[in-house]
Order: sequence, then structure tokens, then C-alpha cells
Amino acid sequence: MKRLIPSSITFALLIALQAGAQTFNHFTTTEKQPWQKQAAVRLQTKAQSQPALEVTDKAQGHVFRHWGTCFNELDLDAIMLLKPDERERIMHDLFAPDGDLHFTRGRLSMNANDYSRAWYSCDTVAGDFQLKHFNIEHDKQNVIRLIKMAQRWQPQLTFWVSPWSPPAWMKINQDYPVRSSQWNRQPKEKDYLLFDDGGMPATIEMQTAQGQAPHLFPRRLAAQTYFIQDPRYLQAYANMFCRFIDLYAEEGIPINMVMYQNEAYSYTPYPGCAWTADGTLRFNRDYLIPIMRQRHPEVDVCIGTLNTNRLDYVKHFIDGLKDQVKGVGLQWEGRQIIDSLRQRYPHLHIIQSESECGNGQMDWKAGEHTFFLLNEYIGRGCDEYFIWNFILADQGSSSWGWKQNALIQVRSADNTYRYTPEYYAVKHFSHFVEPGSQVLAFTPRTEETGTQAIVFRRTDGKRVVVCGNTSASPLPMTVKLGNRFMNISLAPHSFHTFVEK
Repeated sequence: MKRLIPSSITFALLIALQAGAQTFNHFTTTEKQPWQKQAAVRLQTKAQSQPALEVTDKAQGHVFRHWGTCFNELDLDAIMLLKPDERERIMHDLFAPDGDLHFTRGRLSMNANDYSRAWYSCDTVAGDFQLKHFNIEHDKQNVIRLIKMAQRWQPQLTFWVSPWSPPAWMKINQDYPVRSSQWNRQPKEKDYLLFDDGGMPATIEMQTAQGQAPHLFPRRLAAQTYFIQDPRYLQAYANMFCRFIDLYAEEGIPINMVMYQNEAYSYTPYPGCAWTADGTLRFNRDYLIPIMRQRHPEVDVCIGTLNTNRLDYVKHFIDGLKDQVKGVGLQWEGRQIIDSLRQRYPHLHIIQSESECGNGQMDWKAGEHTFFLLNEYIGRGCDEYFIWNFILADQGSSSWGWKQNALIQVRSADNTYRYTPEYYAVKHFSHFVEPGSQVLAFTPRTEETGTQAIVFRRTDGKRVVVCGNTSASPLPMTVKLGNRFMNISLAPHSFHTFVEK
């Protein structure tokens, strides 16, 4: 026999539920006071200012899939300066389901990257097309140690891989970098290779088309691909990706996505490789994609990482690959063509493949820039977001002289550490926005006011509003959610997260 609930109690329950649905917990960060819980905010029936965003109850948006970070040797060196319990606390905060940042994905490099201690590759034997000498012994002593520390806190971590440079013997300049500098040993005489293909025009000029960025990067495109365009080399290189995946799987590290090259348009004094559009198309279409389908059909091939805003150039090889790639990885100038790529290729996953690295200051300004990038990339359609270095010592100097930022800074003088403003910029997004959340609406940062905002709906139906103010003045903001209004005041230079109760 059913017991009837008195109507007065039912009414009270409905009022209580409605009140909860109209109330948001509020967390703030300023330079001096990171991650403070403030008084809850109640939605109101009237707007106190022109809404910066309007989200209907039926709004739908793209689904956000993963928060992630990269695993590098200099990160390992930094964290090993700390005591064992401090290392565990940091890894918990970054990776654990009950931690702060909830990273579930990792990015790896095949062979050395610019935050390796020195330059190396997995196969240094010239002409080893059968890969008899291919190995990951170097990684086992270095990056894999760091990965194992993270896996203790997040056993479900998955990974993707891209190389910075092929083995030197597979490149036309027979060296890891693209161009000479004081930081490498490449003879300056080889620099002409970049823009000289033996008689063809050294510069590829492109008209600024609709949707094309007015300031093109790079200003001059490489005239030839630095990877040797011989079928034996191309096939062996594609096979290297498969062998790398196999060997990492033996270590309990699952790789489920590959990209052919990191920043093919940065002509670097550190490990890198310049690729033309035709070279990119040829390698992916004729070698990498077929071998991955044959030997690793569970692994997605995405095109990237693209650090260029030359939209017509990018369209050339994406159109040539048709539906053979699952997504595209964008960083740096690639951010400027997100809108155009989403419109032209709505079926592709768009991945923010690496956060900008800064200048080693690890200050509040860097935190505000990362907060801006998070809002921009995710709001415009990216469904994965990757941090570059998550921990570095001192000013994060690389072996080739570049100072970079990290989420956590270790002071080598006394082996202490601190969480930087960039850490909290990420936390304001990733702590409450779980994989599977929908991105409902966003507004980019305005130069006039310095405000920005984005709204998510989590898998449990609760909404999350993340907004910030980069100006020196307090500013009002109103966000319309359904038929109610969130009226808030944003302190100068502040980050905010509002989570529906």
C-alpha cells in the first residue's frame, strides 16, 4: 500500500529543489588569494547588466572529452628534487580522481623533444629500415618513470604520441634541428635547405582569403620537406609509430592516438622537422594511415600538431585526407583558424595539443594568459586540452636556452615548490568540468573590459560557469541561464568558477 505524502510537504520539497537548482557555489582566485570559496550565488529574476551570455534550458553544445598534460624529462628532473611524500602529493593533485586537476590523458614524444635533457632517438642506426635496433630503453629510464608515478593515482590514463624530430639519419640535413644556432652543432651552411629546393621558388606566397589570418605564420613556408622522401624511409618511419605503440603497451602504457609531427611550421634550432603540405599529405595518406589501420585499428590518426594560421595551406592536406583522420591538433597560431576548421570539418575532433609555454616567469600575467587560452580553445570548439610542462625547476630553462612556464615551480636552491597562477587557471576549469560535459556557450575576452566567460553542462545536468576579469577595475557581469540571471561582480584580475548545487 502506497503512503501518500501530504501536499504541504510535497510543495516544500519542490520549493527546496527549485532553490537548490537556482544556487551556485562560488570559487575565486586572485594573485594573493588562490582558490577561495565565497558565499553562494543565487540566480535572480532580473538582470543587473546586459547579459554577457545567454543559455537556454535546451541549449546543446560540443562535448568536452579530456584534460591532459605532457610528460617530459625536465619535468622528471624537477619533481625528483622533492621529497617522496611531496612528489606523491603533487601527482595526487594533478591526476587523482579526488585531486585538483583531474588529468586523464598524457602526451608523449617519440624521440627527443625540446624539453628532453639532450637529443636522442629510438633508433640511431642509419639504414635500419627493418627497425632491428629500435628500442625505448632511454624512455624506460626517464619519461616512463614519470608516467608510472602518475599512473599510481590515475590507472586509467591514456596517451597519444607525436615526434618532434625523426632520427637524424632520416632527414635531409642529417641532424635533429631544422636550422643552426649557438645551441646546436648543425653547420650554418645547411640552413639554405629550408627555403631552397634546387631552382623552384623559395617562397610560397598565398593570398589572404576570407577567414585567413591577416598576419601569416610562418611568413615563409619551407620549400622542401626535411624528411627524406624515399619510400623506404617513409615506410620505416610509419612502422616506427607502430613499434613505439607496441613497446609502450608492454610497459602498461596505452597509446590510442598519433599525430605525425609536432609544429611542422616552427623551423627550430631544437629537435624539429619541416614538412611541406604535399609531404604531409603523402606520409599520412600513403604510409601512416594504412599501416595504423592494418596493425593498430584501435588507434586514431589525427593531423597535427598545427602551429600555422595558413588556412588554405591546411585545407590542402585535410581535404586530401578526406575522412581518413579523426581529428586535428592545434596550438599557437593554429588557434586563429579554429572557427574556420569547425565550419568546414564539423566531423573532426579539434584538440588543443599544447598550451603556450611562456617565458619562465610563472607569474600572474602568465596565469591570466593561460586562463584566456582555456576559454578561447574550448569555447571555440576544442574537445581536449593539454598543458605543456606540469612541473619545472627555477625558470624552466631548456637545454637550448629557452625559459618556460609550468603549473608547479620547484626552487632548486632549497628544494621547495609552489603552485603557480597557471595551476589555478587550469583548476578553475578542470576541477568541476568532467569529461563528457557539454560546452553550451562562451564569450571571448573583450579588449574593452577584459572579461570572458564560458558555460558547461556536466553529465549530471549541473551547470558550471567559468569567468574572469583581466582588467584593473571591478566589473559587473550577468549570465542568463534559462529564465534566471546570475548577477555577479568580478574583482580586478580574478578567476571565478560557479558550480550549480
